Amino acid sequence: MKKILVVIGMFAVVAGVIWASRAWNTWQVNARTAKFNEDVENLFIGLQKFKETVGAYPLGSNSDVAKALKGNNSKNVIILVGRKNELNEKGEIVDPWGTPLRIYFSDNGVLIRSAGPNRRFDDSTVMEADDFIRSN
Repeated sequence: MKKILVVIGMFAVVAGVIWASRAWNTWQVNARTAKFNEDVENLFIGLQKFKETVGAYPLGSNSDVAKALKGNNSKNVIILVGRKNELNEKGEIVDPWGTPLRIYFSDNGVLIRSAGPNRRFDDSTVMEADDFIRSN
């Protein structure tokens, strides 16, 4: 009887550890997703202010966009984008998972894409795709 109680206790401890690790992972993903959404909203506002001030959205790569927002533009205007955006060593704006954002411009809008928690850009046919795509 004592052995059965020990085995049941061990199963309960293992189940508790598994549950706690899944809850922790879910909490982290939710926190990073919320941070991504807030950062993207701030970036949209900054890019719109840039367009209104300079006359067009910044051109070039992710790092070119970051430089333009920091004042490397035709009018030398610095656009503050909420709190400090995360930049990698190449000067690219990154998502909460550390992957550079992909930023696309059209005449009247911006599309921002994050690779998400798996840190790779998936196409929409992949079952485990977790990319985030936002547009203004």
